[in-house]
Amino acid sequence: MPPVDKGRRRSKFVLYKRPVANGVKRSKHYVVKTPHSTQAILDAEQHSISYTLSRNQAVIVEYMPDEDTDMFQIGRSSESPIDFVIMDTMAGEKSGEGKPLASTISRFACRILCERENPSIARIYAAGFDSSRNIFLGEKATKWQDGHEIDGLTTNGVLIMHPASHFCGDDSRPGDWKEVSVGGGIFTLRDSRSAQQKGNSVDGVTNVLQDGTLIDLCGATLLWRSAEGLKNSPTKEYLEELVDKVNAGRPVCPVGLNTLVIPRRSGLDNDKQQPYVYLTCGHVQGHHDWGQEKDSNGRTCPMCLKTGKVVKLKMGIEAAFYVDSGPPSFFAFNPCGHMATEKTVKFWASVSIPHGTNGFEAFCPFCATLLEGHPGYVKLIFN
Repeated sequence: MPPVDKGRRRSKFVLYKRPVANGVKRSKHYVVKTPHSTQAILDAEQHSISYTLSRNQAVIVEYMPDEDTDMFQIGRSSESPIDFVIMDTMAGEKSGEGKPLASTISRFACRILCERENPSIARIYAAGFDSSRNIFLGEKATKWQDGHEIDGLTTNGVLIMHPASHFCGDDSRPGDWKEVSVGGGIFTLRDSRSAQQKGNSVDGVTNVLQDGTLIDLCGATLLWRSAEGLKNSPTKEYLEELVDKVNAGRPVCPVGLNTLVIPRRSGLDNDKQQPYVYLTCGHVQGHHDWGQEKDSNGRTCPMCLKTGKVVKLKMGIEAAFYVDSGPPSFFAFNPCGHMATEKTVKFWASVSIPHGTNGFEAFCPFCATLLEGHPGYVKLIFN
């Protein structure tokens, strides 16, 4: 997240056991006529959620300290209760420019509660507590009562997708999107992102995050990785070794006959050695003018004479996105040119990420560029 990738505003965030527990758990609830003047709302030390039913009626749910959990909050707000400040994901390389005028990410989007004795159990809930330790669900927010319990959904919702099996391994494949409520319930998706009618309650699926769970905050999508799961993923050093192995083969541009060198980082440009890929056929070549069409980005590949776009080839070096530690049988995403192992590229090309009010699209995980064509990637052919 250039130009800043430090503090609470960064591209990845690691959760550690806190020195002192700060989790909360539900304690009691009651009906009030004027929620904003209620003691629980005015008390800055009291965590509470206010569900407004009408102008003169609301249900207040009080929360008490829980010494067994740590709470981490995620949202767009830079106020102190937010541990991880999330910005809208912009397609392509992150330059810090072209930010949206209005964000669809909630200021206090969600909260994660991790068990201190069993850190592998981390539960996600929609909405986060503000600086006054309150969560307000207004009159128009989707909410419901089930017996003595009350629950609700945030405006644009918090969606999660658990892997269908495992995130890493031969059977890695995406699951189905569900919506998580303020109280941690799991529901099918609404008809559109902010529709008033909630989805159906889902049995057998919990709000406990699994290795590889995707969390969509309507404007940014997070990938949750567990410490155990990361042991099955390649290291950054391993990925750099894969690049070195390809470079050691001294691939050559068939036109310029110069040796090509895949850069380890996308910022290291060497025009003479920078490899390019023809996105129609997958042939990897250097920069040259042969086959360039006038007034078009299209080029004719000198190897197979197919015409298509050409893009710089660069290694996807973020290890947490890899679903395997496979050999360097490289594929590249279309149209950005980020390369990764075959299973990793095919996995992300099959993941439909929420896009707009009720659409789903596949993206490159390394730069958030919308994939083009079918299947959204190409196998690389080095000369």
